[in-house]
Amino acid sequence: MSLKGIHHLTAVTARAADNHRFYTGTLGLRLVKKTVNQDDVSAYHLFYADGIASPGSDITFFDWPVGRETRGTHAITRTGFRVRSADDLEWWARHLRDAQVTTGDIVIRDQRATLEFEDFEGQRLSLVDDGGQGASHPWSQSPIAAERQIRGLGPITISVPDLAPTDAVLRTLMGMRRVRDYQSATGSTVHVYEMGDGGAGAELQVAVEPHLPMARQGAGGVHHVAFSVADADYHDWAERLAQLRVPNSGPVDRFWFKSLYFREPNGILFELATEGPGFATDEPMDRLGETLSLPPFLEHRRVEIEAGLKPLNSAPA
Repeated sequence: MSLKGIHHLTAVTARAADNHRFYTGTLGLRLVKKTVNQDDVSAYHLFYADGIASPGSDITFFDWPVGRETRGTHAITRTGFRVRSADDLEWWARHLRDAQVTTGDIVIRDQRATLEFEDFEGQRLSLVDDGGQGASHPWSQSPIAAERQIRGLGPITISVPDLAPTDAVLRTLMGMRRVRDYQSATGSTVHVYEMGDGGAGAELQVAVEPHLPMARQGAGGVHHVAFSVADADYHDWAERLAQLRVPNSGPVDRFWFKSLYFREPNGILFELATEGPGFATDEPMDRLGETLSLPPFLEHRRVEIEAGLKPLNSAPA
């Protein structure tokens, strides 16, 4: 029983329409599920992914009317995406600058060519060269050419003030492997953990930054990161959390996948999520994300829920 890699990452936006334009237009991702936060149906939950909504390719957003994130430690601080080559990074640098997105220089970070940038709310993102390893599933309607498209999520970076308790959870509870360390651009030590087959799409990077204040969540910040588990192992993971007396949500059925939530010792929210049944459970693959999709237990509230949501194609704020 082991983790397979990153499943998805969920962040926060206060401007859903602009968020939709940026992630589908500028970044060329596919909106694969337009739904609501199942615990707060007044808020969109938007899922952007590759052409077939592969687990490990989606960044998702809760749309909440909140102020900007206050940056600091005890938080997920950067979301990586994978592209095929260093040449693609050069193309993306030009593309982002043409779109008025400020980027850093392409640098070698943790042995990979990397381009860092932020979205319009300060969401910290990066593109990394993954060498074209593994399958890719381009979206035929993306404004980005198939060979240049984002291939999936890359390394996810978290910041903690103290490594030891987080390390114990990552290695002992979750079975991750600590494979190397490197120095960040700000001089902090970053410890790299991998899961599954490893590689850029199966890494969690832990920056130790005791000098930073505690982060406060808001727009431009990240809510949680989810790790993939095999469908057949889901109940075993639930039992493992219970046996080790880790406070957790217990089994949660999100309809498109099943989840378990818990916080690591520095307070960062982790999710374990199954790969199935998948986003095509209630919509045909070629129509994903085109209409508001609700899990069966919310369907009877559709009229009420739709009345409380703004159109995603509304004018910029």
